[in-house]
Amino acid sequence: MGEIKTIGVLTSGGDAPGMNAAIRAVVRTANAKGVRVIGVRRGYNGLMNGDMIELDARRVSDILQRGGTMLQTARCLEFKDLEGVQRGINIAREFGLGGLVVIGGDGSFRGARDLSNLGFPTIGIPGTIDNDISCTEYCIGFDTALNTAQESVDKLRDTSGSHERCSVVEVMGHGAGYIALYVSICCGGEVCLIPEKPFDYEKDVLQPILDGKKRGKQHDIVVVSEGVTNSVELAKRIEKDTQIESRATILGHVQRGGSPTLRDRLIASQMGYAAVNVLLEGRSNRLIVMRDSKIIDIDITEGLSMPRKVDEKMIEMARILSI
Repeated sequence: MGEIKTIGVLTSGGDAPGMNAAIRAVVRTANAKGVRVIGVRRGYNGLMNGDMIELDARRVSDILQRGGTMLQTARCLEFKDLEGVQRGINIAREFGLGGLVVIGGDGSFRGARDLSNLGFPTIGIPGTIDNDISCTEYCIGFDTALNTAQESVDKLRDTSGSHERCSVVEVMGHGAGYIALYVSICCGGEVCLIPEKPFDYEKDVLQPILDGKKRGKQHDIVVVSEGVTNSVELAKRIEKDTQIESRATILGHVQRGGSPTLRDRLIASQMGYAAVNVLLEGRSNRLIVMRDSKIIDIDITEGLSMPRKVDEKMIEMARILSI
């Protein structure tokens, strides 16, 4: 592989606060080393259709504090086929790209792996509020999403206390319970339901609420990770079985937006900086991850094969602290 003179950067899948900070770091690190950067708009769709803009240090000014992604993002079903991947490579080479940095989640990294396997140097950076990429301790956007959810749950507790209600709060997670678990612990949730731990309504929802009522609790917070159950129906069932007025609140995509926290800006900057250096060292098919609070790179295929686990001690801690 010859010397890389131009690299591309794209964001794919769901947006996450901090993606702009990663884009900025990629551009400014590459420019400092004499390498041009092309921004690929709308994810792999843009790669396949030549939807690209040149980025320089000034073009990425004033984006550090902005949520979302300046390059927009989209999912691309065509890129799941090798024909689509090869088409993307052909377009990339027409634009003079010698490598690519992909910011996204598991689906994005499968595309990055396929690009690498067909000989196009690609590096992945984990960006997803769900924090559900098993090979890294941290994904860009997680901290901001947690803070957004925490602020909302704190406000719901205020009004629940005033009306002596039970608030069922549904948070995002895309099949992972990290947001729900962390928010429940940090906001004093009485019940936390996550996909990694099947629940029994009588034992895990109804009984804790009734026990709390006996101990003098006057309101409750039930934190539910999306997809675990129907939160509206759960609130109705709780009200019927406890005679406690219950309301469901689905936080939804508000958790994806907003100015990234300092933590997300810092880690995104570190990962963007590392991705360019790995790419310019001539390595490919790598993920930039956090291990033991350090930024390192690992093989994408290895990273995708790792099973996702939620810390059982944290689940137990959430249960004990809810009493």
